[in-house]
Amino acid sequence: MTNLEHSADAGTGRRTGLYLAALQLVFTLGWTTYVVYLPKLAAEVGIAPSAVILILMLDQAIFTIADTAMGVAADKLAPFVGRLGLFVGLVTAISCAAFVALPFVAGAGAAAQVWFIALIVVWSVTSSALRAPPLTLLGKYRAKPQVPFLAALAMLGYGVAGAVSPYLGVVLREHDARLPFVISSVVLLLTALGLSRIEHDVARDVAPPKPDAAAKPLGLVPIAFIVAMVALALGYQLHFAVNSAPSYLRFAAPGELQWLMPVFWIGFNIAMFPASLVVKHRGGLIVMGAAGLLGAIAIAAAELAGSLNTLIAAQFLAGAAWGCMLMSAISAALAIGSTGAEGKVTGLVFSALALGTFARMAAVAGGLQKMPEYAPLLHWTPVACWSVAGAGLLVIAAARLQGPSGLKASAGG
Repeated sequence: MTNLEHSADAGTGRRTGLYLAALQLVFTLGWTTYVVYLPKLAAEVGIAPSAVILILMLDQAIFTIADTAMGVAADKLAPFVGRLGLFVGLVTAISCAAFVALPFVAGAGAAAQVWFIALIVVWSVTSSALRAPPLTLLGKYRAKPQVPFLAALAMLGYGVAGAVSPYLGVVLREHDARLPFVISSVVLLLTALGLSRIEHDVARDVAPPKPDAAAKPLGLVPIAFIVAMVALALGYQLHFAVNSAPSYLRFAAPGELQWLMPVFWIGFNIAMFPASLVVKHRGGLIVMGAAGLLGAIAIAAAELAGSLNTLIAAQFLAGAAWGCMLMSAISAALAIGSTGAEGKVTGLVFSALALGTFARMAAVAGGLQKMPEYAPLLHWTPVACWSVAGAGLLVIAAARLQGPSGLKASAGG
């Protein structure tokens, strides 16, 4: 490859990563908008406030199934240049139409309750097209050394959305739902429609995989990888969504939470890029495992913090560890699925994230956080999840590196 070709390829790679970052940012902000307004919209159609958590659990249950299904569909479509972008665009159009309709249908009152739930189901199923399928482009078309950095760029959108979500919730709470739903849907649809252009760009100088190349069945290593991902996701959910705010409230006023909660995401966004260099040379599974162990130490430090400054530092490090885990998980998934199952394995990663969210919501719905006898369990389960999963991933990585093809399976590049 000449210097000119290499420069052009690198430029296309950066555009791909930035596009995926924008897509994840817009999609995650749309989810935040949905969560902020759901209690109000549900009340308008006669759904009790106590049932809102059940709707959110339904969403996550659907994501758990649909994310993998969409990943499998992406594997079947990706060999035909242009079809993946068309598929994602059409499904996103359906998703956005259902999303926009939610506040308008809710305005019809209790008579529209069934339609309201039906729209939520349609939106949940179709929105899965925006997670694993676009990321399969990285595994199918980009040179392997580029994948970790591009995965970090893609996850940057997720991290930025996490950082601004507390402010967005404060800003949106007092406004009518219809305009935010329309704006977020239009922006998301326009962003998703750009996938076809990106797909043609990344495929221009790379031969796509053969359509008749069947993906090999997943073995024990991918299964162990996904089980570890479920444990990591559960640890993240319990630490950040359940334990972080009460930890801050030991030292700060409730009004300061909107400034303190993003500390986790600042660490997340900063750490991914230097970690992507390690993934490039040492492998995604190794970085996931090491980050899991270091993150467990950070969570333990947060639980034992005796001052606000110590807690802030621990939360920053925990967020940095989660950023390393998620970026390297995407890189490892694309490497493990490089037999033609990139979408399937990446979809399983997102399904694991959804399953972890479902488990956390189930714990909240069951009132575990209000039962003193379960407090130690909720506080120390994240430490156990991250440390056990981290150690297991390091064992898997070490075992894979013993074989001739181990480096490919252990690396994200």
